[in-house]
Amino acid sequence: MRKVLVLIVLWIGVVAVNAQTTNTGNIEGVITTPEGHPVPNVNVTIKGSKKHAVTNETGYFEFTNMPFGNYLLIYSFEGATSQEVPVTVPPVNSEGTRYNLPLKTRELNEVIVRIGGSINKGTATVGKAGIPIMDLPQAVTVIGQQTIENQQAQRLSDVIKNVNGMYLGTTRGNTQEAFYARGYSLGSTNTFKNGFRLNSGAMPEMSSLESVEVLKGSAAILYGNVAPGAVVNMITKKPKFYYGGEVSMRAGSYDLYKPAIDVFGPISKSVAFRLNGTYEKANSYRNNVHSERYYFNPSFLFKLGKKTELLVQGDYLHHDFTPDFGIGTLSASPSTYGGKLIADVGRSAFFGTPWQYSKTRQATASAELKHSFNEHWQLNTSVNYQNYQRDYYAIERVQLNSEGKFRRPLGKNNNNEDYYAAQANLNGNFATGNLEHKLLIGADAEKYIQNNYIADINGKIYDSINVFDPGMYTRRTDIPAAQWATKAHVPTERFGAYVQDLVKLSDKFKLLAGVRWSFQQADATKTDSLLSNKTVMGKIQINKAFSPRVGLLYQPTTTTTVFASYANSFSPNTGTDIYNNAIKPSIIDQFELGVKNDLLEGRLSANLTLYRIVNNNLAQMAPTDANGNPNSNSNIKELSGQTTSDGIEVDVRTQPVTGLDIMTGYSYNNMRYTKTSGKSGSYVEGQRLVNSPAHTANMTAFYTVQRGAVQGLKFGAGIYYIGDRNAGWNNTYTDNNGTANDRLFSVKGFVTADVTAGYTYKKWSLLAKLANLTNTYNYYVHENYSINPIPPRNFVVTAAFKF
Repeated sequence: MRKVLVLIVLWIGVVAVNAQTTNTGNIEGVITTPEGHPVPNVNVTIKGSKKHAVTNETGYFEFTNMPFGNYLLIYSFEGATSQEVPVTVPPVNSEGTRYNLPLKTRELNEVIVRIGGSINKGTATVGKAGIPIMDLPQAVTVIGQQTIENQQAQRLSDVIKNVNGMYLGTTRGNTQEAFYARGYSLGSTNTFKNGFRLNSGAMPEMSSLESVEVLKGSAAILYGNVAPGAVVNMITKKPKFYYGGEVSMRAGSYDLYKPAIDVFGPISKSVAFRLNGTYEKANSYRNNVHSERYYFNPSFLFKLGKKTELLVQGDYLHHDFTPDFGIGTLSASPSTYGGKLIADVGRSAFFGTPWQYSKTRQATASAELKHSFNEHWQLNTSVNYQNYQRDYYAIERVQLNSEGKFRRPLGKNNNNEDYYAAQANLNGNFATGNLEHKLLIGADAEKYIQNNYIADINGKIYDSINVFDPGMYTRRTDIPAAQWATKAHVPTERFGAYVQDLVKLSDKFKLLAGVRWSFQQADATKTDSLLSNKTVMGKIQINKAFSPRVGLLYQPTTTTTVFASYANSFSPNTGTDIYNNAIKPSIIDQFELGVKNDLLEGRLSANLTLYRIVNNNLAQMAPTDANGNPNSNSNIKELSGQTTSDGIEVDVRTQPVTGLDIMTGYSYNNMRYTKTSGKSGSYVEGQRLVNSPAHTANMTAFYTVQRGAVQGLKFGAGIYYIGDRNAGWNNTYTDNNGTANDRLFSVKGFVTADVTAGYTYKKWSLLAKLANLTNTYNYYVHENYSINPIPPRNFVVTAAFKF
């Protein structure tokens, strides 16, 4: 491909306002590509001042009330690039001035949402309303493409570990990544891609992402049924109206090989395309564990007019891998299996079979139409389809007796999910009298159709082995015949409508208020017995809820925001009450206080957040039935429990010198049961919930040499900490006299460190990372039967060529 230079055409206009009385004017401009297409999220600052601006979706920026004089505008890009442009207020002539800023394709591709070291500039699409991060009364973290590339992220967990207060858990068989935030588990309900829910059973492809956004706290007003900890929104790479791209090859420990390609450019003046894809094959530090996947992601952007554009995109992920339940737990006696002592068998010990498998397929397609009626009103509508499939057959729970004997149970199932969704958002910017409004009116609808198959061999014992004495038993190697025993058809529908307004009350006070009404219907589950031809119908469960939020912001300066907010969310429950009625949803209240600061002319950001999340009506097993007799059915419940999650989060980011980027964060969380009935089946009051460490912390630093003989040389390091946490199951009372079972065990905290080095020369780059530098040994734990050691010291190297 021929060498391509990209020119950003910058138009700057300076308008005198009340010149005779105030001697001030405005500086405004539009940044576009040579083809005239706007470039959003370009960072603009005035040298020597604390004034910042970020171009909007039309490429427009503005500085108001500038005293007459000469200024230098600085345009900041990720890495080494920044440009200075002189302007004068008032302008020399009424026509303004045009400037051509020569930038390489790579530099244009690395425009970031923040200026300098700030984590508070720009907007996050996860907020839907185009509200600047500084004006949101909740914590927001955006991890950009450059960080994803610098850290050579393989999985979403490699990105999330940069987010303060979020941490990786695991699921049964280590078949997917599970994340926690503020004490709450985040699953498919809280995971989004381009604003639509994504089934988290598949591990998303990182090479397709432009950024990952995390909106902490309650997001129920925007997304309905979501856990209050946080929502994660992955933003994929989009087509561009200039040519570019990259081919790369990644290799690493345990026979990792991953070629990738990303190509984009215009097809015509009104149509652009992007195509990226990758293939990945790897073994593991775990014996007999393998993975193979490929990913394909085409997208097209259509300019339907000056004010309308249509984005069409889709992707397909094919991932075959070995399910792995890890090393399991030991019982205290030879007669029982599974306990609270993690088996001391070594990091690589694998107790499954050579043939077990998990085959995951995920396909998505979406269309997004954006239309600007004028500079004040915009409409965004989109539709989405997703199909998720998993075919799974493996040895199940690793639970050992005290002598190391493991009776290996079988599990085989097949899950198929179709997901249809649509949403519309109308954004308006207008004034009523002296009040300025940023209004959002929206609605969304979703439909799930799940078909889940379970085989007749589930739970049957395959054979027995001894993990301490492999010669005691002869292991089976055959694949048992199986047939589908049951099929469950599970349809679910959701609808929500919401309105929200950010009102500028004065120069220093803003108010964000809104409410959502949600309707969710889980239709009757139809369970077919495929062996006996019998059908069982479940019950329809309907949940309705209002989810309000209100936040007050005080901004003493343009670089400081102090906020207080309240929001609530709802969590659907399963089971019935003592009168056989469906249990109503739990309502969860969240209170948040915080401060966001940009210091040193945007080179340093320091944010502090405090929160309390209270589930006032947690569902727990009812102590008695309708007749007042003791209840032993765990599906009969009452809304009488309570959990409370208190916490503090600190985020700091700085770029003290050009080329050096430092991010660090610390989080404390106390998630515990604060009210229980104390009766049989209820949880123990005061006990911390499983998988909720009190302390987490992270720090990364990355430096690129800016000039001289070694210009383009890179160095980086990261340190990540997850504190002590409970594992197993939370204890419950076994009678009404305060006697509780003992199902918990503690897992120690751990620290890992990564180091990175690389070099970029013209279009070529080479980057290497050594992960878990100290070879730390610890575990991710799911209950007491899926205990997965963390990876040991390992390396990865990526060579790339940019078009």
